[in-house]
Amino acid sequence: MSTDKSCPSARVAKSGLLQGKRGLVVGIANQRSLALGIARAAAAAGARLAITYQNDRLKRWVLPLADDCGAELTMPCDLMEPASLDNLVERLEESFGRLDFVVHAVAFARREDLGGRLLDTPREGFDTALSVSSWSFIALLRALEGLLGRADDGASALTLSYYGAEKVIPGYNVMGVAKAALEASVRYLAAELGGAGIRVNAISSGPVKTLSAAGISGFRDILSEAQEASPLGRGVDQDDIGRAALGLLSPLGGAITGEIVHVDAGLNTLGMW
Repeated sequence: MSTDKSCPSARVAKSGLLQGKRGLVVGIANQRSLALGIARAAAAAGARLAITYQNDRLKRWVLPLADDCGAELTMPCDLMEPASLDNLVERLEESFGRLDFVVHAVAFARREDLGGRLLDTPREGFDTALSVSSWSFIALLRALEGLLGRADDGASALTLSYYGAEKVIPGYNVMGVAKAALEASVRYLAAELGGAGIRVNAISSGPVKTLSAAGISGFRDILSEAQEASPLGRGVDQDDIGRAALGLLSPLGGAITGEIVHVDAGLNTLGMW
């Protein structure tokens, strides 16, 4: 499809930063997904996109969004299933031949494990949160290492985190532990893949009303308080995340790897809010 169908957004300007680049976005769930903001920015910057959806339940939401972004390839992929990853690599090999960037926006914890105490989290819930939210990033990069290593001027891998990985956020519990593991993985993967010219970074977003956020008890209060307290006096949205991601995915971020970049209107700099 032509990139003339790039997702419309009044706040994401078209540019050529990713012109001719080939990228994969994993983790769009609906129109509120941060991954969609990144896909929009990448499409506006000229990227050729492949977009996946986890299952048939999400397919009906993702397909129209992928089409609006001009995605050349849209297909199912469950990162927890080796056969599904193998199929993804095969399709990307056929369609693109290489990858210049990949965006991982996958996280999950059972709702019952987000409330109460971390101390009471059962092993099954802990394993689920860590596997889906952290291990899946490792599995994805392991599967795509060969395709990313073919990029002419280096490749970029990006995942999404949240401040609950660094500090205690009420109601975040086991997901905070999972995101902390994800952030540590970013550093280790950056060290291991740097020799192949693959950069690995994460964006730690401020509170945004997404499908995942809906599972956090008291999130509305967190969102409103964060907006009032941030040094910029506002919150962040999909487009803010998309623009920041564009810098990390494009040659502008060519010397940045192993970093957790906060995009939260300065909220993380405050000792109290």
